[in-house]
Amino acid sequence: MYIIGKSGFSGSLIFYDAMLPDITSEERGDRVSSHGYAWGYIGSCIPFVICLGLILTADGTGLGAAAATQLAFLITALWWILCTVPLMRSYRQVYALESGGRPVRESLSRLWHTLTHVQKHKSVFTFLIAFFLYIDGVYTIIAMAASYGKDVGISDHNLLMALLLTQVVAFPFALLFARLTKKFEATRLISASIIGYLAITLFAFQLDKAWEFWLLAVCVAVFQGGIQALSRSYFARIVPKEKANEFFGIFDIFGKGAAFFGMLLISVITQITGHSRFGVLGLAVLFGVGLWALRHHVREAKNAQAF
Repeated sequence: MYIIGKSGFSGSLIFYDAMLPDITSEERGDRVSSHGYAWGYIGSCIPFVICLGLILTADGTGLGAAAATQLAFLITALWWILCTVPLMRSYRQVYALESGGRPVRESLSRLWHTLTHVQKHKSVFTFLIAFFLYIDGVYTIIAMAASYGKDVGISDHNLLMALLLTQVVAFPFALLFARLTKKFEATRLISASIIGYLAITLFAFQLDKAWEFWLLAVCVAVFQGGIQALSRSYFARIVPKEKANEFFGIFDIFGKGAAFFGMLLISVITQITGHSRFGVLGLAVLFGVGLWALRHHVREAKNAQAF
């Protein structure tokens, strides 16, 4: 059931991300993408707090831990359904390719053609390489934060509250990044976020106190929404609009693959050294190489425009 749910959610993100060129102009893409992440962060706090309250007070209310957890799943499902209704009623696809009657076969054929003709979309794929490297670190931090916190001795209570704080703090900073796009290029803001994450991983190496974990959670929240939102809107800007679904499929595959690779990297380094702290330093290397790859992509894109 977990695999089915995770696969369904991951699949939905492909189409959700690909909607960006349909719902706004290229000039407003950064702002709309940032607002999407911002309201997503603050919105996710509502069912999380409700469900967490049910579970933590289960014994006092007589509901019981098992029943409270089951009710939490139901509340989450209802929240998802209700919040999907406005999207389903209002969204209209603008950019699309005509189907010849065999959509699955045609999609796989077009995807294979795109992958085997990289030179035609060189700028897109150089960005994807950079994206794979730096988003690897971002998604790994999101996935492994609780495990790393427990490993260095942070209590469950502090872990839960710090993760909730991350969502709350990410809301205004995602909106701030939306405003900053009016003055700075998206690639510059992404680069600044990568540097911020690089500093975060170096700080996490020596982390051993609860207040340091709370500070780390706030620092992650500062850059989390911005780097995800701007990466999405920048990618939407450089891909062919009529092939948005196809390219965002590749975009999300790179993102999911990166998350797997990052956790594998931490696991291997931790097993070799015996300390998860050294695994975190492996992420610092990814951020460093990712920053270099992004700057290389920007230079290539500018050279291509010059010709």
